[in-house]
Amino acid sequence: MDLRTRPVARVITPQPVVEGAGVRLRRSIGTHGLDHLDPFLLLDHFESVRPADYEAGFPYHPHRGIETVTVVRKGEIRHGDSLGHRGTIGAGDIQWMTSGSGIMHEEMPQVRPEGIGGLQLWLNLPARDKMTRPKYRDLQMDGLPTTTMDGGAQVSVIAGAAADGRLVGPVEGLAVAPTFVDVVLPAGTAFRDAVPRGHTAFAYVDEGEVRFGADVVRAPALVVFGDGDLVEASAGEGGGRFLLAAAKPLHEPIARYGPFVMNTRAEIEQTLADLRAGRFIRDEPNDA
Repeated sequence: MDLRTRPVARVITPQPVVEGAGVRLRRSIGTHGLDHLDPFLLLDHFESVRPADYEAGFPYHPHRGIETVTVVRKGEIRHGDSLGHRGTIGAGDIQWMTSGSGIMHEEMPQVRPEGIGGLQLWLNLPARDKMTRPKYRDLQMDGLPTTTMDGGAQVSVIAGAAADGRLVGPVEGLAVAPTFVDVVLPAGTAFRDAVPRGHTAFAYVDEGEVRFGADVVRAPALVVFGDGDLVEASAGEGGGRFLLAAAKPLHEPIARYGPFVMNTRAEIEQTLADLRAGRFIRDEPNDA
């Protein structure tokens, strides 16, 4: 069977946005030009050495119906939530939060000499899982399955599999079967690996310059792939880095209002009513 390399369907330059209490970000998924890539709902890239760009942070705010994945490249973020979790994630750490039926949390970047840098993705939950119990997966990059591939690419697997299935990430058992692989391409190296056919797939280039087929992509940029079996990439003299993400599309209706993503407008209205009435945080969420 011939394996088909996924073509580049679109290359998107992130748009500057301001979120939270005044944090300056670059957004590539969740814009007027690209509302979502089923099941991915949002992708933000935060990076600055200027405290004024990030120190106001994201004070307490609610989420329902999604998962948030925060990958910290540099700096430190203090977090806390309505479940009593408190802590700090630093360079190389990953926080995978399932908001489920509802959670209130805050994310406050700390002012440090190196500033702050990283990515946050929102991943949709299927209708049957939207009102399940909130939970966390806290991961450290140095604890992830890691290898240097034949082409010289250095990969770390957060979710799914890489290196022809030899490496399996610690995040498993999710309905959309996500693949999240951090790929570092030193100068002159190449990456080639399988991505399940039929899954939505993209690469977010946040460092350097990476070639995908005939397309030379400079950071920061979102590369949306067409369908196929493989993703192939290579780096020039300066090297590059990207997050490869793929997941099974849900093909479900999407109703969204800020940090709430449900399937119908009625469910959004119920969420807002729950928030006003003090019933947003449920004592007994549904467990799938």
